[in-house]
Amino acid sequence: MELAFIFILGATIGSFLNVVILRIPRDESVSFPASHCMSCNTPLRFWHNIPLLSWLFLRGKCAFCGEKISVQYPIIELLSALIFLFSVIKFGLTFQALGIAVTFDLLLALSAIDYRYKMVPDSLNLGALTIAVFSVTSFEQFGYNVTNALLFAGGFSLLRFYISYIIKKEAMGEADIMIAATIGALLGVKLGLVAIFLGAVLALPALLLTKDESDESKELPFIPFLAIGCWLVLMFDSYVNAFWVGIYG
Repeated sequence: MELAFIFILGATIGSFLNVVILRIPRDESVSFPASHCMSCNTPLRFWHNIPLLSWLFLRGKCAFCGEKISVQYPIIELLSALIFLFSVIKFGLTFQALGIAVTFDLLLALSAIDYRYKMVPDSLNLGALTIAVFSVTSFEQFGYNVTNALLFAGGFSLLRFYISYIIKKEAMGEADIMIAATIGALLGVKLGLVAIFLGAVLALPALLLTKDESDESKELPFIPFLAIGCWLVLMFDSYVNAFWVGIYG
């Protein structure tokens, strides 16, 4: 019963994330106006906003004008529900689990915005970093998270200057530095480096398929791959640690 409630809570927050993903890049309020069809602007009834179920019952179409509703909506809701569910399974019903779930929900929103609009809102990025740092069960862990976040932020800032100098163009943005700091806060140095490496490996096939680098619309968003790498390492941290020890002792 508890896990079912957590799943529903995650899906509900995912429904709100869809509003965030759509409105923040347009500098619109996430509160007003109320949810409405993007095609006919008709305000939605409450039964049109039931996470996951409404999209299925409506068969992916607006109840008023019949315009197709993006499959992004149920996908984000389902992913958010799973993030909350597995965070609680992994860490129990704790403040840390809640913080980690919310952090990854923000990373989910950032991934969708990065993919769709090729932009990374500072409000969401800083929010993810802040919540990641405070997702602790003790004051000692808080200090550990802060230290690791600063180490990753400083390391990536230095790396940014070196690579940019070598290739004579901007190598990475400030948003990537904040994402790295978030990963450091969540995973620590050792696992954080594994997560970033894994994200790069996952991005490689997609990067090879991105042929026309001069076309900004075809630029590869890196945040989704970093978020996936971070999530996988967090969920399977014991296996990653065992693998690390097996290699380096």
